[in-house]
Amino acid sequence: MSEVAVSSLYKRFGNVVAVNHINLDVKDTEFVVLLGPSGCGKTTTLRMIAGLETPDEGKIEIGGRDVTYLSPRDRNIGMVFERYALYPHLSVFENICYPLRVRRWPEQRVRERVHEIAEMLRITELIGRKVNQLSGGQMQRVAIGRAIIREASVFLLDEPISHLDAKLRSHMRGELKRLQKDIQSTTILVTHDQLEAMSMGDRIAVLNLGVVQQFDTPDRIFNLPANRFVANFVGEPSMNFLDCTLKRADGGMQLEATGLRIPVEEDWLNRYQDAFKSNASLVMGIRPEHIRLHPNLTERSDRLGEGKVYVVEPLGSEVIYDVEIGNKVIRIKVSEQDAKRLSLQMGDTVFVEFPSDSIYLFDKNTEMTIAPASFTLNAEKQK
Repeated sequence: MSEVAVSSLYKRFGNVVAVNHINLDVKDTEFVVLLGPSGCGKTTTLRMIAGLETPDEGKIEIGGRDVTYLSPRDRNIGMVFERYALYPHLSVFENICYPLRVRRWPEQRVRERVHEIAEMLRITELIGRKVNQLSGGQMQRVAIGRAIIREASVFLLDEPISHLDAKLRSHMRGELKRLQKDIQSTTILVTHDQLEAMSMGDRIAVLNLGVVQQFDTPDRIFNLPANRFVANFVGEPSMNFLDCTLKRADGGMQLEATGLRIPVEEDWLNRYQDAFKSNASLVMGIRPEHIRLHPNLTERSDRLGEGKVYVVEPLGSEVIYDVEIGNKVIRIKVSEQDAKRLSLQMGDTVFVEFPSDSIYLFDKNTEMTIAPASFTLNAEKQK
């Protein structure tokens, strides 16, 4: 069994707290991603699990064994770095087999194992080449091969594909996920790229300022963010946020923000009424893909906010509009087909609708989520 348990891990560099009492539990054969911006503590956490950094406080267990103060070689881990860390003067074969040579494996068994790994990674034809004759993607496969050949308990990947071009990065995401499932390895990946995290991880730990903000499945990270940071960090483009108040009007409750009045559903309000009562300072959040644009006023004009198109960003299959409403710019994502129908240009007047079932509410002071979107709430009820 290769579970990884991190308990109250703490690391300081001078006056900077890099990791602030982190707790993580990684199950056997699970693919966990540490996601966050630069400086959030994810790489330091990975390096402490690897034994490359010593924690000031806390405990690290691998397979139930306390490895907190053991050297890297005594932890039975395989690590892949961002910049390969290969030996340029050696062939692909010699780079991959190096961990087995150190352990003095029989030559025949070494050759058999290297060819097994090369076939798995689809680099058999590269076995005889020198590393400096390879492309970036090929070198990364060699680095992965060298890590997995030693049959480690846990594989640690430190932004292994972040420097590759977009097309190759997309290909390598799929290859890494396939490989991890094929070899049934416990794997921890560090990345700042939310697309990598969402597409590859079984669970994601979102970090900020050395603290785990949320540790959950990709679906729940996206649809049920624990706080404003998670909601803002995951999703492209990022979630829009507007200060708002909750008021009773026209026989029901509605949210009021700059230029907007949005009636909200009673069951949504009833479930979170205690939180609303104690939170006068609210922030409304809505994802760009859930906002609706109208070129003209309709019979729903009481629910529409008037704005001006500030920027138009065509992205092929979709279009991003930046729209000014009052003193706030919000981002709206629509399909190419809808964009053609709208035919909006910079400077055009447009009317914006926030569907009530797509709105999140956050406490303005603590930034914690008060209420998730009601469409998410309904989905949870159906499970």
